[in-house]
Amino acid sequence: MEFARRTDAGKDGAVLPADYRYLGATPTDEGTNFALWSEAADAVELCLFNEINGHFVETRFALAHRTGPIWHGYLAGVRPGQRYGFRVYGPWQPEQGLRFNSAKLLLDPNSHLLDGPIQYLPEIYGHLSEDGLGDGDLTIRDSRDSAGKVPYSVVTHHLPRKIERLNTPWARTIIYEAHVQGISAINPEIDENERGTYRALGHHSTISRLKSLGITALELLPIQHSMTEPAIWSRGRRNYWGYNPIAFSAPHREYAATDNPISELQWAVDQLHGAGIEVILDVVYNHTGEGGVGGPTLSYRGIDNRAWYRHLSDSEYVDLTGCGNTLNAGQPHSVRQIVDSLRWWSEVIGVDGFRFDLATALYQNNSASDSPLFTAISADPELRDLKLIAEPWDLSRYSLGDFPYPWREWNDHYRDAVRQFWLGDLARGFGEGVGDIASRIGGSSDIFYFRGPTSSINFITAHDGFTLNDLVTYQEKRNEQNGEDNRDGGSVNRSWNVGVEGPTEDPQIIAIRKSLKKSLLATLLLSSGVPMLSMGDEVSRTQNGSNNAYSQPLNGTDDFGVNLSWNLNAEEQDILDATISLSGIRSTYLADVSSEFFSGAFDRGTLRKDIAWFSLGGREMTDTHWHDGEKRTLTVFIEADSNRGLVLMLNSSRDEIIFTLPDDKWGHTYRCIFDASQETATYSPVIAHPSTKVKVAPHCAQVWLVSRTIS
Repeated sequence: MEFARRTDAGKDGAVLPADYRYLGATPTDEGTNFALWSEAADAVELCLFNEINGHFVETRFALAHRTGPIWHGYLAGVRPGQRYGFRVYGPWQPEQGLRFNSAKLLLDPNSHLLDGPIQYLPEIYGHLSEDGLGDGDLTIRDSRDSAGKVPYSVVTHHLPRKIERLNTPWARTIIYEAHVQGISAINPEIDENERGTYRALGHHSTISRLKSLGITALELLPIQHSMTEPAIWSRGRRNYWGYNPIAFSAPHREYAATDNPISELQWAVDQLHGAGIEVILDVVYNHTGEGGVGGPTLSYRGIDNRAWYRHLSDSEYVDLTGCGNTLNAGQPHSVRQIVDSLRWWSEVIGVDGFRFDLATALYQNNSASDSPLFTAISADPELRDLKLIAEPWDLSRYSLGDFPYPWREWNDHYRDAVRQFWLGDLARGFGEGVGDIASRIGGSSDIFYFRGPTSSINFITAHDGFTLNDLVTYQEKRNEQNGEDNRDGGSVNRSWNVGVEGPTEDPQIIAIRKSLKKSLLATLLLSSGVPMLSMGDEVSRTQNGSNNAYSQPLNGTDDFGVNLSWNLNAEEQDILDATISLSGIRSTYLADVSSEFFSGAFDRGTLRKDIAWFSLGGREMTDTHWHDGEKRTLTVFIEADSNRGLVLMLNSSRDEIIFTLPDDKWGHTYRCIFDASQETATYSPVIAHPSTKVKVAPHCAQVWLVSRTIS
């Protein structure tokens, strides 16, 4: 690495003051403004890198202008595409939380594009490291230069643009959680060079599948530029999920098919919008990839360690994330950083919402309502109208139901209740009755009573945990591939393998598993709240028993892709057909009645309730039924409109059960439009009259359409 240091620039040889209102690199017609926030630094240098004869030559410029904690300068002639970084000078006093080291090239926290890989070498650490894992003496400053071994920031020029917002109502929203690479990695309809990329998100085959499923919002696992943790890298694995960011506002370059990931991502978002599909990003602002105090010095740690990270003591971080550090997100400079990042993703890229990973780690008080960050987001005229979703927990705090309007929350109570009803009792040998599952189907009013059912993001599976297929195939986790001796991942899964661990050729077990998958999907898609499907569940995607599939080999040979549109076997096709059918039922009959909680009250005009629960005898349930801990069946009536309703019959027992349809007060004609025990594509609806006795197979959900027109 060669460098030349300069302390002047511009036509008159001076570094001119930048417009410090905008942090990061901001191009103008003739040059670029640079601005960096660091309260405790003594000096800051801007480092430009240009390739000459196959080598990057570094030129340094002092950012001598300072306004409060913002260091800034303007360089004429610097254009988009310029690689750069910062060197920040200050005291090396680890015992006081000060870890400045000008030998380390630092990423611009406001970068919108990075270039180059991380090399897992001792030079990337601010302290004296003996190896690429950071092992060494944390108190000794390392003087080796990290330039060339860490990514460069890149000057970009992408301005806010007109976004055609869909503004899909929450009551009509169906979310599909997916990984950018996984959703298209094995899709033969897409050019091999574009599979697993941003461009593939906008491909007609991807959009066609999402539309067929009735998806209105694609929620992407993190696409913020991320890195693999050194310890994971040393095991020959990579961080596949991407929950380890090093640049909050830069698209991960590995997911790009072209040299212009920003424009590529904008195009994909526009294609999805044109098809009526919103885009939600899973964003990680709670920590960075710098890890604990022994991690690499890539950005924040070297810029102002004490200000950017939360500390237990001057030399020890607060770790609410399990990733070694926690961003000091309650401070004004961090609030500004995150809000600027959110606005860039929404106004420049065009995304429609965000799911905040470990959202409780982003505030330090007792409530999200008191959080400076969440207050700023909720008050922002651009952000407050987007779809905002919180994961309402971290390693130390659980706050489901505590987030204020307009926030929605991942509802793990829903996940656990549905699994427990269909699978948990059978696996563990005891019952919990039907009260909990009834509350979840009804919209979780006990949790979100003051905000409405669409505050609940309902899910049974997500990226973290078993897939739907594995939920009924494995009793125990199988995470050996991660290289952690199967210690990682949760041990309580509420799964049931139907008596055989793993795949089987037994036709009876296969039939039960298929019925269970379809019944779980029916419960999810016909509950009040906002349903979220996990990528590939609609075609029985498997992770071979892994409930923590966060890593892949460095060569990416693990198959975490999803078979979207070709060569489905009979079972996969049936699950797909069932998902499409259930999504259609939801959008036709439930979307317009699920924005508010059902009252359950008797209506003198209709002589009915908007929701009601029935015993096997066809009469409304009594307290005795509700308190029966061994009860494994449930019938629910949901009013759709003045002439129609739905009846869900749920049988999670091992036996065929005789249900009785409600009497003619609830409807004159009953038609079974879904039966989890039957092949979906060839199923012929069954017509029945009020009070008819109906057989429901074991492990099976049936859906009946109720009409008040006599036929």
